[in-house]
Amino acid sequence: MKKLTIFSVTLLLIAAVFAFTVVSPVWKITDKYNISFSSNEAGGIFKTFKGSIAFDEQNLAVSNFDVTVDVASINTGNGLQNKHAKSDEWFDAAKYPVIHYVSKKIVKAGNAYQVTGDLEIHGVKKEFTIPFTFKRTGSTATFNGTFNVNRNDFHIGKPGGDVSDIIKVEVAVPVTK
Repeated sequence: MKKLTIFSVTLLLIAAVFAFTVVSPVWKITDKYNISFSSNEAGGIFKTFKGSIAFDEQNLAVSNFDVTVDVASINTGNGLQNKHAKSDEWFDAAKYPVIHYVSKKIVKAGNAYQVTGDLEIHGVKKEFTIPFTFKRTGSTATFNGTFNVNRNDFHIGKPGGDVSDIIKVEVAVPVTK
């Protein structure tokens, strides 16, 4: 009888924990996203972006991002540059097919937010913070961010040379519930 009571109390505690667990709203990425990059010498977009976004501006502790960019989807507007960017001299798309970002924490920063997580490019994983805004309209919203990536941190191309070391990245990700 005592075992049955302990078992019953344990089940009630587990049920209570699950009942009060807060789950962040999951947002579905639409096809209208834009992942672009630019420097003085080169620029373009990545055409394939996917992942999961759980974001609640009222409860950032339960929010998270896990997104990938398909490296082979790079488009500079020049077929020869695309081929070169995918080669082992730059991104090595055959060996490292995705750019992957997984958040660790999200904080409010004035009227915007900052997400800190692990950014993995070209087999190199580094902690990286991305500033972004979140604009909601009913059941749709858009995440926007602009940040710089030092390509040398991820061993993309050779340091110096014809392409800037600092690459500006602009992200616009419309989502729906």
